[in-house]
Amino acid sequence: MIVILTQLYDIYKGFDMKQLPATPSIEIAPSILSADFADLARHIATIENSVKILHLDVMDGHFVPNITFGPCLIKKIRHHSDLFFDAHLMIDNPIKYAPEFIKAGSDGITIHLESPCDTMDAIRVIRDLGASVGISLKPGTPVEQLHPYVEYVDMVLLMTVEPGFGGQAFMTDGPERARKIRNMLRDDQRLEVDGGIDVGTASLIVQAGADTLVAGNAIFGKPDPAQAVSDILASIC
Repeated sequence: MIVILTQLYDIYKGFDMKQLPATPSIEIAPSILSADFADLARHIATIENSVKILHLDVMDGHFVPNITFGPCLIKKIRHHSDLFFDAHLMIDNPIKYAPEFIKAGSDGITIHLESPCDTMDAIRVIRDLGASVGISLKPGTPVEQLHPYVEYVDMVLLMTVEPGFGGQAFMTDGPERARKIRNMLRDDQRLEVDGGIDVGTASLIVQAGADTLVAGNAIFGKPDPAQAVSDILASIC
């Protein structure tokens, strides 16, 4: 693996990857899963000046029961946005594919704790390629399973819906799970939450310790996505 990583580093070391916003701050990360794919560049442009992070939900049809998009789409939209690209890999083999998503323009890669690969190896591959590292867990996974890995990542992503499809309802145990995770994290690590985030749930999850909120339908499903971002932020205050 050392030889492979050295070769990959030589390929990717010239990339100008962005960094996650520094803590403390509350960030909204719109998910393009709910955007208009027939007019994606314009839809992303509507929120370009309102947020710092763009969330990219990547699904392979194996790890979750849906297929979304791959590196080719990310490479295309990279030319239209200066936002931090937060690639959430809901796939079976992130070690194999993470380099391709980084090459396409992803600044951060989030892998799943439940993925059938060596989690620590995946973290090392992503870190050695210069990207930010996130780790995610599904609603049914005990948060205690994060303990061996949490110190090595920049962000933890808590799913408050079952991953695979957008538009699901927020699970009510989300705040309790968020509090447990927040207690595991350093001040410089982000806690991201994805699933059912809107003006009715955002304050609950922020009060529990989350600082990065993924929202899809609640932003791109609205006539004015930028205003929708403002409305979510206002609901937190």
